[in-house]
Amino acid sequence: MINDYPQALTIAGTDSGGGAGIPADVKTMQMRGVYSAMVVVAVTAQNTLGVQDALPMPEKLIDEQFASIAGDLKIRACKTGMLADPIRVRSVVRNLKKYDLGPLIVDPVMVAKGGAKLLSDDAISIVRDELIPLASLVTPNIPEAYELTGMAIKNKNDIKKAARELQKRGAKNILIKGGHAESSDKADAYILFEDGNDMWLTAPRVNTKNTHGTGDTISACITAEIAKGHSMEQAIMIGKTISKGINVGHGHGPLNHWVKIEGDDLK
Repeated sequence: MINDYPQALTIAGTDSGGGAGIPADVKTMQMRGVYSAMVVVAVTAQNTLGVQDALPMPEKLIDEQFASIAGDLKIRACKTGMLADPIRVRSVVRNLKKYDLGPLIVDPVMVAKGGAKLLSDDAISIVRDELIPLASLVTPNIPEAYELTGMAIKNKNDIKKAARELQKRGAKNILIKGGHAESSDKADAYILFEDGNDMWLTAPRVNTKNTHGTGDTISACITAEIAKGHSMEQAIMIGKTISKGINVGHGHGPLNHWVKIEGDDLK
């Protein structure tokens, strides 16, 4: 049967070092048993030490990539990552409205681990006002949640307020990752669901510098699980189990994209 295999789409930038962006997404989705397609929005010269250069794709080529995928594959879920600038963000928004690509997971990538900006200041408002309203799930860390809401986030109550603000802006479900919180021994993540229910996920903080592409990998895993038909809660719970890094490069190493989850049958 044509297109009977779970398929997902990543819409993001490349990482020549392989630890983040589209390479991380594709590897993660494949390890979760999902076929991954891609729309390349930008190309970067990047490694574990940082981003040395970046080149946004022409708008026409972005449109053609979307058309090519939509005309052949059956995408069951999609995610966004690095979107670069206003032109690229608006191009992605336009195509997401044009084609049925399943539930959208928005990872609002703004700054790389090495400090390089991956989203221009004038594009943040477009992500907030035009992309987030299309999202089934948005997955900011605390600094990204601040940029999207303008709300200072210093404690758990602030995190909950920011999540509600993002939901007011149109996102159905919110996952705010707590890795940037000041707590030294725990990493708390907050989930606000579409129906108003919420929950905290608490895990021991992993003392490692190998965190390159963490947000990409977690959101790609969630996207893959949604493509396989899992509920939003199930997908998030599976995504948050990924935490192991590996020693690659001289800077912030990547996560282990082929890590197996205990008891996992990939179904």
